Formats: sequence, C-alpha cells, structure tokens
Amino acid sequence: MTDHEQIRGTLLEMLEDLDDRLTKITDDVKHADEPLAKDFAEQATQTENDEVLDHLGNATRSKIEQVKQALARIDSGDYGLCEVCGEPIDKKRLEILPHACMCIKCASQSGC
Repeated sequence: MTDHEQIRGTLLEMLEDLDDRLTKITDDVKHADEPLAKDFAEQATQTENDEVLDHLGNATRSKIEQVKQALARIDSGDYGLCEVCGEPIDKKRLEILPHACMCIKCASQSGC
C-alpha cells in the first residue's frame, strides 16, 4: 500500500465522520426529535444553542470541503505540495493534518 493510498483511506474515514457529524447537527437544528419549547425563556436558550450548532455546522462543512480538496489533490498528483510555494509539505504535518494544503511556513504567513 502506498502512502497516498493510506492517506486516502484516512481522508475517506474523516469524510464519513464529518458527514455523520453534520447530519446530527442538522437534525438538532431542525429540532427533528422535539419541537421548540412553549416557554419564552426556554425558547431563548434553544435559539442560542441553535446558533452554536449553526456555527459548528459551518465549521464542519468547511472541513468537509478541505478533505474533498485533499482527495482531489491525490487524484491529480498534487497531494503533498504547498499550494502557495509549490514546495513539499513536511510528512509529519501531513500525518497530523492530512488535508493540509500549505507548508507550515506558508500557513503561518497566511494566518491559517
């Protein structure tokens, strides 16, 4: 098994976990299990919770897109190369963050 095949497997597992997480978040925001409370104070609390869940959903969608882009880079043969400077991304960085698209130097400079 090549390194990229192993990384592809890791990324696909991440994608599946993220999809499951997003489904749960979406169900919670839609109040699929229970409707909004009738009490005003309880509704305010639920609305605050929905805002937090919405933020988590957006962060999860962003992470899903990053993982999909990493899979596309594997397919195109560009995986492991920094999108900014074109230099190889350190293997240890890719082990920790397999969807990384920039080397540590460029990521630090861009504020990622």
